[in-house]
Amino acid sequence: MRRSTAAAVGTLTGAALILGVRLSVTPPDAPVATAPVAQEQEEVAEEPEAGGTAEPTEGASKGASKGADKDDDKKDDEKAEEEETGLKAGTYKGKAVQNQYGTVQVTIKVSGGKITAANATAPTDGFSGTINPNAVKTLAAATLKSQSAEVDAVSGATFTSQSYVASLQAALDKAGA
Repeated sequence: MRRSTAAAVGTLTGAALILGVRLSVTPPDAPVATAPVAQEQEEVAEEPEAGGTAEPTEGASKGASKGADKDDDKKDDEKAEEEETGLKAGTYKGKAVQNQYGTVQVTIKVSGGKITAANATAPTDGFSGTINPNAVKTLAAATLKSQSAEVDAVSGATFTSQSYVASLQAALDKAGA
């Protein structure tokens, strides 16, 4: 009887010490949290399209018509690339997705029909400050590699990863994917 009582007291004391130490440890100072992001804020800055190009006239020199042909070929190639991927050039913000740790919003930059940059705002206060910066870098790199919202979740940042993918998909939808 004494042994079982001593074992129970020892176990409870040990658990209390471990819990007390765990609660007294604070994570390292995290960067200051970013300002809250407005829900469904849309900033689209598309590249201006050239107005109609003039057709070379019969009296135009051969050199001028060759230059115009090259310009037309470049424009046709760019349009073909955009049609292949379905992404219009510009900067697109996905919707702000809320999870239990904060809000995540992805901004992508599209050029030449491809995603050239992916940035995200994510919670950086408290323990999230130690996890989210690396998770967002990993997710952004995966986005550039896959050129879609099909990216793997980052271990230890499941909620951030899910929110990132949802916001990224919204940005891709705005870009016309």
